Amino acid sequence: MALSTNDLKNGMTLNLPEGLFTVVEFQHVKPGKGGAFVRTKLKNARSGAVLDRTFRADEKVEQAMIDKREMQYLYRDGEDYVFMDSTTYDQLHVSDQQLGSAASFVKEGDSAVLQLFGTEIVGVDLPAAVELTVTATEPGVQGDRVSGARKVATLETGLTVQVPLFVEQGERIKVDTRTGEYITRA
Repeated sequence: MALSTNDLKNGMTLNLPEGLFTVVEFQHVKPGKGGAFVRTKLKNARSGAVLDRTFRADEKVEQAMIDKREMQYLYRDGEDYVFMDSTTYDQLHVSDQQLGSAASFVKEGDSAVLQLFGTEIVGVDLPAAVELTVTATEPGVQGDRVSGARKVATLETGLTVQVPLFVEQGERIKVDTRTGEYITRA
């Protein structure tokens, strides 16, 4: 769908010759001399790379229609993750590469919003924090109570995070999905 650069909004996805890009920010500029233009900051939907690009005012760009579907992660099938569409019950096989960093935060039964462009997955929306179980960590040593001291813990998805010394194996903790850091005990 063709769209004027005057109608850009944050979060829109554009199908440019360089690939799929999401508008992070935009600014309309009208200099005293010459034509108006739109300065944008775009994020590549596939690689995450950020690009600054300037368009003429009222230049036509192609808007990409991204289908956001709520899906539930069911199980691993070899290398793939199997997700089920919550409305149609269709199953979708998703590779590690398509999930990206989201693979470290999803466990069986969790829901995520998959962003699809045609049949290609271009993004995954996760909740801000997830609860995961600690599967391995060093035991805290009695008397070792240095303020702010941390140790490494491996979680049920294979993710490793720095946690406070008091966190024990088998406990559930909250992890921030944007930074991958420990928040609190669950």
